[in-house]
Amino acid sequence: MLLRLLALLAFIALPAHADEEIVLGLSQDEIDITATFVGSEILVFGAIKRDSPAPDGQLGVIVTVAGPDTPVTVRRKERRFGIWVNVDDVEIAAAPSFYAVASSADLSRVLRPSEDLIQQITIPQVVREVGANVLDSQSFARALMRIRAGNEQYQRLEGAVSLSRDTLFETRIKLPANLTEGFYVARIFLTRDGNVVDEYVTTIPVKKVGLERWLYNLAHENAFLYGLMSLAIAIAAGWGASAVFTLFRR
Repeated sequence: MLLRLLALLAFIALPAHADEEIVLGLSQDEIDITATFVGSEILVFGAIKRDSPAPDGQLGVIVTVAGPDTPVTVRRKERRFGIWVNVDDVEIAAAPSFYAVASSADLSRVLRPSEDLIQQITIPQVVREVGANVLDSQSFARALMRIRAGNEQYQRLEGAVSLSRDTLFETRIKLPANLTEGFYVARIFLTRDGNVVDEYVTTIPVKKVGLERWLYNLAHENAFLYGLMSLAIAIAAGWGASAVFTLFRR
């Protein structure tokens, strides 16, 4: 009897907006990296499906796109005896090679800090340091985020999700040219008053094709042949430049 009562109370305690659901579409199902690849753009669009009228509370939509995680060691340099040397280092256990977070309004309005901690949505939550042997280890993580933000690898796009009639939404995520090959995870969150009420997850394969793929495979599967080919190309380029220079001198 007690278990049934607890189950009933838990059911009653469920939020009234639990019947809202994300229906998603993407402009690209995969991204090919070619020799002339200069970046790309993904259009993320969708709708909010409801079985009943929209509940009260501020609606928010958050879209994140994350590249493959790679460990990173961040080092701090100081000038000692006239030269720059490494003095401290911090190992970043999980640092996405690319990460973009777009929202329909300021993140502080559509996402509670407690939800961010659980879902790991914002950039500081997905970059975590471990094995820190310095007191200000968080400054190393902030430095990594600042550097990658400058290279457009990390993007905070507040207000970039357009929301129409509290039903339709869309946003564009710009991908830089220096993409890491692998599976990119797109997560879409629907929030009410800062609480996550629904989530949709999908993956976008990013892979090298054509000449890029052939060179990549050759370098990793037959390094000796790749080295010989690189040496031959360098010799041919040097000889060609010398021949052109000699021709012009005449």
